[in-house]
Amino acid sequence: MNDVETIERIRHLYERLREQTARVIVGQASVLEEIFIALLSGGHCLLEGAPGLGKTLMVRTLAESLSLEFQRIQCTPDLMPGDITGSEVFSREEGVEGGMKFVKGPVFTNILLADEINRTPPRTQSALLEAMQEHQVTTGRTRRPLPEPFFVLATQNPIEQEGTYPLPEAQLDRFMLKCCVDYPSRAEEMDILLQTVGSEAPTLAPVLTREELLEAAALVRRVPVSRELAGKACDLCRLTRPNLADGKLRDWVREYVSWGAGPRAGQALLIGSKARAALYGRFCVEQEDIAALAHSVLRHRIQTRFTADAEGITQDDIVQKIGHELGIF
Repeated sequence: MNDVETIERIRHLYERLREQTARVIVGQASVLEEIFIALLSGGHCLLEGAPGLGKTLMVRTLAESLSLEFQRIQCTPDLMPGDITGSEVFSREEGVEGGMKFVKGPVFTNILLADEINRTPPRTQSALLEAMQEHQVTTGRTRRPLPEPFFVLATQNPIEQEGTYPLPEAQLDRFMLKCCVDYPSRAEEMDILLQTVGSEAPTLAPVLTREELLEAAALVRRVPVSRELAGKACDLCRLTRPNLADGKLRDWVREYVSWGAGPRAGQALLIGSKARAALYGRFCVEQEDIAALAHSVLRHRIQTRFTADAEGITQDDIVQKIGHELGIF
């Protein structure tokens, strides 16, 4: 198929995927869209929301709709790095060199769900850093590649909840998107109640194969973006940095922001915008694509000062103001 046909196929597959997930998930359409954008972009996604909002169910449902291998880790305070990556164990099997055999951990999969990732200590959280960035795991002196494609979809409860550990900044930056899962509307909540107390559980059929996903991801890279829009995306990320903010925003950013987004944010914003354009059947990036993903790309990459926290100014507020000054929103 040529690129135009592939774009149309991606749009059609996304519509089928939405139909399948809607049989289990009520509402949360924007969150599901962002997760699929991350998958097409080869990125990872962090879902944050209060307990009981269906974050884990959302990831499970998406995995069942894709013909990919899926593993789940329930993160707990006593989880060790080896429980994720795997470890060397003694073996009496013939042909095992030195009597030690490597047993693969759950990270050796296509879709890894790290459930309640902020309930495990930073040492164990950091075990995912190499896997998320380089798609490999190093044990001893051996580098072991992970299967392709490889995605980490993590869930976490808000930091204010008791018994949680903040994610290290280096790991937060590895997540392409941070999606906020909010409470459903009354109509949606009524549908949830009526659907979940019945005796019949909905069944899902896979709509996307591994080969189709890799083909779609390769096409996303070829979606063009104008230099003007790329410049707006670059400026949006750069102006979150206090030492680079200028013009009207200079004093305001310096007052409320202690640390801004790095170059990886701009990469995530552009590749995500390309993926979103493909989902909507377009073979070029438009400004609405950048605007739609700006908050999810940047909110976890901006550190606010105490002044902002005291005045109730959030990362989303900062992104909104900067984007408004640049004419993106």
